Amino acid sequence: MKSFILACAVLVMYACSPFKKVTVQVTPQSLRLIDVYDIPYQFSFRETTVGGLSGIDYDHKQQIFYTISDDRSSLQPARFYSMKILFNDQQIDTVLFQQVVTLKQPNGQPYPSSKENPQQTPDPEAIRYDPIQKQLIWTSEGERIVTAKDTVIADPSIHLVDKTGKYIRSLSLPDNLRMSAMEKGPRRNGVVEGATFANNYQTLFVSLEEPRYEDGPQAALEPNDAWVRLYQFNMAYGKAVAQYAYKLDPVAYAPNPAGSFMVNGIPDIMDIGNNRLLVMERSFSTGRLACTIKIFMVDLNGAEDISAVKSLKNAPPQKPLRKKLLLNLDELGIYTDNVEGMCLGPRLKNGKRSLWMIADNNFSPLERSQLFLFEVNESL
Repeated sequence: MKSFILACAVLVMYACSPFKKVTVQVTPQSLRLIDVYDIPYQFSFRETTVGGLSGIDYDHKQQIFYTISDDRSSLQPARFYSMKILFNDQQIDTVLFQQVVTLKQPNGQPYPSSKENPQQTPDPEAIRYDPIQKQLIWTSEGERIVTAKDTVIADPSIHLVDKTGKYIRSLSLPDNLRMSAMEKGPRRNGVVEGATFANNYQTLFVSLEEPRYEDGPQAALEPNDAWVRLYQFNMAYGKAVAQYAYKLDPVAYAPNPAGSFMVNGIPDIMDIGNNRLLVMERSFSTGRLACTIKIFMVDLNGAEDISAVKSLKNAPPQKPLRKKLLLNLDELGIYTDNVEGMCLGPRLKNGKRSLWMIADNNFSPLERSQLFLFEVNESL
């Protein structure tokens, strides 16, 4: 068994920081699965429950991985972990959790649970590390509960923190990312799921998981106009500077019983240089515990900026993002759970790059916190 501010101040900070050339350029042609590792259910580390792992990133200098939990301060305060992973070209040998870091609010306090203050309760999803500023960025989906008994509306958010979890600043969100009690804006649990730095950490791309109400229907069993938005942020100014349209694939399998819950959306994105991204789509249908995970190569070159378009239902994009399927994990013949995060890791001993994915077990005994290791085969 395997082991176990001001805007000016921010602008000056970036302008005075020498941008080291750390941008990654990758041209993946295919991905080869090396190994899958299961972090045990209810694994405890420093009095916290390791689970709900929704994002992953790698610090090449310190040779550690960061992973964020989507615990909404319910079991323990919202947090992320650092871990060392020992592996070779054949297997993942050992996962060593090193630190657990509590995410802090601007007032320096941990985030409250929904029982304490639902307006301030986060829903952590993505995490990325900036080695130039030595900071991390993380996203929260916010909340949208509209029932006869209660209404809770909390906007999504994108925060920068230091390695101790101390709040630094937040990015300014465009108005079309504001939650509403009416059926407008983002859907619940379908907001800022994926994030990736680009352009030598001067740019941040953030993806919605599902279409906004104005942009289209949710993905269905047949192809439809399920348009989601990707947002491009300028990190120096902390504001969105462009938006792009991306069409989701249909849901992979019919739910059982018919008419029950099903979904397909984007849980993560990753920059690979040359104005291209890897985009992960995850499909789930009731009656089938496994998820269908697809990895697409997406080209931003030539795509139109749809920032001024209020509704993609009324004005479908003429130049959306172009995507090409790189891998459908169903083809591997293995069980794939609720995979939500991916990142490039260190090179393998054979010189090829490693790609890592992590699954969110939703703190359920029926699901797995899986860690996937892939070899990236690149074109010349």
